[in-house]
Amino acid sequence: MVNPEKQLLWKKFIRAVQEEVKPALGCTEPVSLALACATAAEKLDGTVDRIDAWVSPNLMKNGMGVTVPGTGMTGLPIAAALGAIAGDASAGLEVLNKATAQDIARARAMLDNGKVRVMLENPCEEILSSRAKVYAGDAWVSVTIAGGHTCITRIEKQGDVLFERNDDVPTEAAACPLEILAETSLQDIFAFINEVPFEDIRFILDAAHLNDALSREGLRGQWGLHIGATLDRQRQRGLMARDLSSDIVIRTSAASDARMGGAALPAMSNSGSGNQGIAATLPVVVVAEHFNASEEKLARALMLSHLCAIYIHFQLPKLSALCAVTTASMGAAAGMAWLVDGRYETLAMAISSMIGDLSGMICDGASNSCAMKVSTSASSAWKAVLMALDDTAVTGNEGIVAHDVEQSIANLCALARQAMQQTDLQIIEIMAKKAS
Repeated sequence: MVNPEKQLLWKKFIRAVQEEVKPALGCTEPVSLALACATAAEKLDGTVDRIDAWVSPNLMKNGMGVTVPGTGMTGLPIAAALGAIAGDASAGLEVLNKATAQDIARARAMLDNGKVRVMLENPCEEILSSRAKVYAGDAWVSVTIAGGHTCITRIEKQGDVLFERNDDVPTEAAACPLEILAETSLQDIFAFINEVPFEDIRFILDAAHLNDALSREGLRGQWGLHIGATLDRQRQRGLMARDLSSDIVIRTSAASDARMGGAALPAMSNSGSGNQGIAATLPVVVVAEHFNASEEKLARALMLSHLCAIYIHFQLPKLSALCAVTTASMGAAAGMAWLVDGRYETLAMAISSMIGDLSGMICDGASNSCAMKVSTSASSAWKAVLMALDDTAVTGNEGIVAHDVEQSIANLCALARQAMQQTDLQIIEIMAKKAS
């Protein structure tokens, strides 16, 4: 009989995963703006004919170079136009899932006629925010999203406030599902995935199905930089070994290729990012297949991976100069280590080694090159697992890594929250000059 306190903890872990692991069609920053536009358009009676939008510097950084699914076009303006014309405001991160070729043609026409403007919000205190003012003739509705990709904070129509979120009024429903992560540890998560009933976490297998479908699409087509497909061809030429290590890298990067290249398939995201969801999922799936793991074992490994990724990301800013694919891949290292030998010490060593390996990787916006970072992180994760299986790891005597894995994570996240904030500003400045 499980005691009530433990059951409550399990429910909170599951709720945190359900909150942060969701299907997303397209890169989540352009999709966030598309959602704001769709929500505004839904409250207008006439045909949308003009859009003005303002976004935070970090959202601009992550939306400049990414392909919007089905359009063959990059950037925030096409996401805004398509969201206003064809967006399903009730679909969250899958807001663009019903767009047709005719809708895309109308959105392109709006851009061609100069009817869509996307500008930097200045000044802007929010790391992640978008504000869309959508017009139908003289009528307009403005929608603001801030603090999260789908977090609508204000809706205004013709100067009248229709909705305004008040975070000063606490309610049980408004309690953040992630708050439990501030009071827990990797060991608590490890115990949870070993003991929780399989039926309670079976839903996480959806991550395997969605992200594996993206991977297969990435291997079929010439999406993005087609890293996965290229490496697979080089493997056929004998320039790479056909082994578990190459399978992990090829299948994981192929999913990112398809996603960043604009494939019209959803990714199962993690912490608001499809690439993070891919990084936390595909390496675990590949290793599970290698060992002919059961559905239950795969589900437990995926739950460990995704929950570890969420746990680490919870200590980071929403968006920062640190590439969070690296921290999602630390979750994958935990899941893979558990599949191989099931010991907490192995996954702890693997995560510490990854912090010693990948801690300097920057985020310079969402683009096709994200798949390079995904492939690098997947490779690092498996390398760290192999080292840990041989009782070898980066130790507390080296760099920012501490003797305790929790302190290693805290050190990495402190860099992202503090010193790397200036790095982020420099990256945004460089990218803004390129765009001007």
